Amino acid sequence: MRRLRAEGAYGPALREVLPALAAVVVLICAVVAGLAVGYRVAGIAVPVGALAVLAVATPAAIRRSRPTARRRLGIYTPEELADLDTQGLALAVSRMLRRDGWRVVPPRRAENRVRVRARDGHGQRLEVAFRPVAEPLPDEDTPPRSGRPGGPGPPLRLVVHRGTFTRRDVQWARRQGGVRLIDGSCLRRWAHGTPLNELSDSP
Repeated sequence: MRRLRAEGAYGPALREVLPALAAVVVLICAVVAGLAVGYRVAGIAVPVGALAVLAVATPAAIRRSRPTARRRLGIYTPEELADLDTQGLALAVSRMLRRDGWRVVPPRRAENRVRVRARDGHGQRLEVAFRPVAEPLPDEDTPPRSGRPGGPGPPLRLVVHRGTFTRRDVQWARRQGGVRLIDGSCLRRWAHGTPLNELSDSP
């Protein structure tokens, strides 16, 4: 199986949180300005009281925001993965791909199946399909794909499944060619931070 290429591990994911970081900087500047005004008007009691409130509120705010920030960077716990529906899993995979340096392509309009499409810095295309439990693999009965003449060739395909693939599934993927199966074990490792190109194929 061809190894997947990826560059710039965390750059694209960090761009997701830049607006939030800018808002935090603006908020801090506003708080400092407010403390300065309060000190001039009412003396030392205002900054001391504000610092006491911050000492209580800041740890609680950090505990609440940490899981959200972590998920935006493409890091999920097994429990979080288990709670996702197909749309949520597609969002998680999109963030994990961005974490690994892929550029996720906007979904096509009027598409019935949930899919994620991405490109890396070398022009390699990737398609991700999601398999619910006890349903056939996507496009199982379709003929083998071929690239356009002179084009970059067919995309690599991932089939993501939170469960375990059967022997029939593995045989189907081998017949198709260019298909990689990501079962629950691989998905959890990927979500924990292991780059996609370092994951071993599902058996």
